[in-house]
Amino acid sequence: MKSPYNFVVKPIGERYSNSKDVDGKKLILNTEIYNHEYVNRKAEVLSCPSMESSSIKPGAEVIVHHNVFRRWYDVKGVERNSKAWFSEDKYIISSDQIFLYDNGDGWNATEGFSFVEPLRLKKEFVTDELEDPTRGIVTYSDGTHEIGVVVGFTPFSKYEFIINGKRLYRVYNKFITIKYEREGNEEAYNPSWARSG
Repeated sequence: MKSPYNFVVKPIGERYSNSKDVDGKKLILNTEIYNHEYVNRKAEVLSCPSMESSSIKPGAEVIVHHNVFRRWYDVKGVERNSKAWFSEDKYIISSDQIFLYDNGDGWNATEGFSFVEPLRLKKEFVTDELEDPTRGIVTYSDGTHEIGVVVGFTPFSKYEFIINGKRLYRVYNKFITIKYEREGNEEAYNPSWARSG
């Protein structure tokens, strides 16, 4: 199956990633279908648009928008699939719903985005905040920013993802406002819960 202007994807795993293995037992973290934090965001590309060229190839692993696999309740309380749903294992999505892709040679950000790893906040007498809210290390980029560079971005412009056991923020390139010189003592802040499960 091919679409002229859209990608056809299937979820890798279940539609929701709301459980973790703890000492060989399954721990359910959430039972609500509307909570976006527990919707699976990993997908495999089944086919690419036939009328447009793309760097993303069939078989690539992609990170998609949280609403792709999400279910919701309409005003009558009836459970519904997202508008991307085509069949139980096929979803039709546009290119702007894909943020990161791996054709087998490592992760790459799609055009317009960078993924940054948060930095540990280094200020005296600060006890309630552990990470710098507006700085990070570029981990994946669309080519606009160098990997490993420390950048600053506008407040409230980040969106959290867990990629390969690391908590990363997706940031629009247009919201990255400054490139810092590396001091050498920057420390990535990645809490242990991001690595578990």
